[in-house]
Amino acid sequence: MHITIINGPNLNMLGIREPNIYGRETYADLCSKITNYCQSNNIGCDIYQSNHEGDLVDKIQSCYGKSDGIVINPAAYTHTSVAILDAVKAVGIPTVEVHISDVSRREDFRQVSYIRQACCKTITGHGTDGYIEAIEFLIEFLKESLCR
Repeated sequence: MHITIINGPNLNMLGIREPNIYGRETYADLCSKITNYCQSNNIGCDIYQSNHEGDLVDKIQSCYGKSDGIVINPAAYTHTSVAILDAVKAVGIPTVEVHISDVSRREDFRQVSYIRQACCKTITGHGTDGYIEAIEFLIEFLKESLCR
């Protein structure tokens, strides 16, 4: 099994950017947490981050035929990017949307998620542990899909 984790703009600034909202864990801490979890569960993974919408679309498209599942935190592009939504729809790979903060308790503009309609689950407000929850969900989701 292979999972691709995709992170959008400003996630490379974890630990620096608004620690009262996003916590003090750094992006390197997040990557280590995900890598260690995947290694201990015999799951292949790659982790990608970009501040550029087109690069995120390219990464999603590159998952076709290579990844069994995608965990994506589109960050600010959650609320603006039809292109990312269309890319996830195009590849047809089970995808989980993750947000470190509880976006439902934040600004009005954060209440709209374009990508959500292409995702099999959304996890918000669980900090960086939400990524592990998303991977665990995909493991079970993919096992169930194989049994059908």
